[in-house]
Amino acid sequence: MRKSLLLLILAFMAGGCAAGPDYRRPEAKVAAGGAFGTQANAFDPAAPLPDQWWRLYNDPALDALVAQALDANTDLRVAAANLAKARAALREARTARLPTTDIAGGAGYGDGMQGAGGAFTQINAQWSQNGSLALSWEVDLFGRVSRAVEAAHADAQAVEAARDAVRVTVAAETTRAYLDACSYAYALGVAQDSYRSSNDSLRLVTAQEKAGSVGKFDVERSAAAAATARAAIPSLEAQHQVALFELAALLGGTPADIPLAARQCMTPPAPAVALPVGDGASLLRRRPDLRQAERQLAADTARIGVATAALYPKISLGGSGNFFRNDSVRGSDSFSFSVGPLLSWSFPNISVARARIRQAEAQGDASLAAFEGTVITALKQVEQALSNVAREQERLSALDEAQARSQRAFDFANARYRAGSVGLLDVLVAQTALLDARAAQASSLQRLSSLRVDLFKSLGGGWLDAET
Repeated sequence: MRKSLLLLILAFMAGGCAAGPDYRRPEAKVAAGGAFGTQANAFDPAAPLPDQWWRLYNDPALDALVAQALDANTDLRVAAANLAKARAALREARTARLPTTDIAGGAGYGDGMQGAGGAFTQINAQWSQNGSLALSWEVDLFGRVSRAVEAAHADAQAVEAARDAVRVTVAAETTRAYLDACSYAYALGVAQDSYRSSNDSLRLVTAQEKAGSVGKFDVERSAAAAATARAAIPSLEAQHQVALFELAALLGGTPADIPLAARQCMTPPAPAVALPVGDGASLLRRRPDLRQAERQLAADTARIGVATAALYPKISLGGSGNFFRNDSVRGSDSFSFSVGPLLSWSFPNISVARARIRQAEAQGDASLAAFEGTVITALKQVEQALSNVAREQERLSALDEAQARSQRAFDFANARYRAGSVGLLDVLVAQTALLDARAAQASSLQRLSSLRVDLFKSLGGGWLDAET
C-alpha cells in the first residue's frame, strides 16, 4: 500500500499535473501588424523608434534633463518600490515549494501532580524540559503551489511593466515641459517685439499729433494697438513660469530648482530627421501598458488554477518529534514521534471552491477584455497623434508664410505712411495683421512641439534602459 501511494505521488509529480487552464498569449482581434494609416512626409514608417527618442532633437541640455528626471523623479521612485514589493511577494510564493519546519522548546520549574488508580500524589518542585520539531512538505499534485507561483511571477512582471510605463511618461513629460518652456519663451519674445513695434508707432503718432499733422483720434487708435500688444505679455510670462515649475517638479526638485538651461532656452528645438514611427507590430511589442495588461491576464488565468486546485485533496508529507523530560518521565518515555502523509479535503462541501472558480474565471474574462481594449486604445492614440502632428505641421507652414507676407505688408504700409501716401489706418490694419500672424505662428510652434511629444509617448519609447 505504501509503495503504491508513493508511485502514485511520483507519477503525478513527473506528469506536472496542474489544475486550471494553461495560459496562452491572446492574439489581438484587430488589424495591428501593418503600417499606420496616417502617412506624411514628416514620418518615416520604415525606421523603428529609438528608445531614447529625445536625442532626435540634438539638444544636449534636453538629454541631460531627461537623464536627471529618470534618476530622481519621485513617481519613478514609487514605481521602483512597488516593483521591489512585487518581487518580494514572488519570493514568498516560491517558498511554498520548500519544506516547512517548526521548532519549539522550553523549560519550567514548579510543583506537579501524579495520579494512578484514581489517587493523586503531589510531587515536589522539579525542573521540566520540553521540545518539538515538525517538518512538512506539500505534495503539489494538482498544481496549487505552481499556479500560485505562476500568478505571483506574472504579477511581478505586470508591476515591472507599470514601472516602465512611468518611465515613458516621465521622459515624455520632461521633454514636453522643456519644449514648452522654450516655446513660451519664444512666444514671449515675439509678444515683446510686437509691443515694442506698437509702442514705436505710438511715439511717432504722438509726435505727429504734437506737430499738428494728425489728430487725437489717431493717437488713441495707436495707443489702443499698443495696449493690446502689451496685454499678451503677462499670460505668456505666466505660461513660461508654469512650464519651468513643471520641469523642476519632474526633476524631483522644488520651484526654486529650475535648471538654468531651461531658463536660457529661447527657441524650441525640432527633430533633425523625419519622425521614425515604425509599424503596429513594433508598437504592440514596445508599449509597456500593453505588456502590463497581458501580464495581468496571465496572472488572473493562473489564479483560475489556484481556485480549481481547491476541489482536490491537499496532501502533505512530513513528520514530527516531541520531547518531554522531568524527574518522573525519563528515557524512551520522554520522546515520541510521528511520520507519514497528511490528507485534507473539503469534499463534499465544495460549493465555496466552485464559487471561487467562477469568480476567478470572471476576472480572467475581464482581464482579457481589458487587454483587447488596451490594444485598441494604443492604436487609436498613435493614429490620433500622427494625424495631429501632420495637420499642425501643415498649419505651421501656412502660418510661417502668413507671417512673412504680413511683415512685408506692414513694411510697405509703414514706408508709404512715412512718405504720406497712405493714412494711419492702413498702417494699423497691417500692423494688427502682423501681430496676429506672429502670435498664431508662435502658438502653432508650441502646439506642434507638444504634439510631437504626444506622438513619441503614444509610441511607447523611453523605458528600455530601466534596470531589471
